[in-house]
Amino acid sequence: MTIELANGEAQLAALAVLSQQTRELMDAVVLTDVDETEIAAVTAELVAITERLRAVRRDTPLPHEFAPDGTFRHLGNAVTGACNPHALPLEVERSLEGGSRADVNFRPAHEGPPSGVHGGVSAMILDHLLGDAVAASGRGGVTGTLTIRYKRRVPYGERVVATAAVTRSEGRKTWADGSIALPDGTPLVEATGLFVTPQMWIRPAEPGEEPAPVTGPPPTRTAPPA
Repeated sequence: MTIELANGEAQLAALAVLSQQTRELMDAVVLTDVDETEIAAVTAELVAITERLRAVRRDTPLPHEFAPDGTFRHLGNAVTGACNPHALPLEVERSLEGGSRADVNFRPAHEGPPSGVHGGVSAMILDHLLGDAVAASGRGGVTGTLTIRYKRRVPYGERVVATAAVTRSEGRKTWADGSIALPDGTPLVEATGLFVTPQMWIRPAEPGEEPAPVTGPPPTRTAPPA
């Protein structure tokens, strides 16, 4: 699926800048302590800005696609999408040895418990990273089950590291483990996911071959060897 934009890549780049500014706005709203008069004035400005953006609309967010340089991207994704203000956006690296990782810096807007990241946000990040590791292994799939173990508070405003790797596969099922940890390796959240390759994603077998899953999307970044 491809959505044609009025100005192509230039428009996407501008939308990414707008999305980043919107993330900063979201954090400013969470932390602001200005008086009610200023809040009302800012709200009125945002109403006008919102209507300007609604003047020309698509029916859906930006889809999965290949960029002009041939890399796979999903700019509308809720986790990685540079053009989605909801996204961090997460920048995933794939190791030459297999597996996926990302440096993560959660924001105040992600708070759940006091001074900590909401458990659902941590789960969303791990679900995405586990799925990326599965796709990197050439066995693209959708989440069947996701088991989360919360061990310590996940801080926001400081760097943590998320990692994931495939542990085993059987037929259309693939399992992966992952975690969010402090830079020194102290685990904060651990996860195990079962991913299932939909039947429609299975490449038809050639004579004498076993059916094989469709290869997952190529990496946009590759991490150097550890």
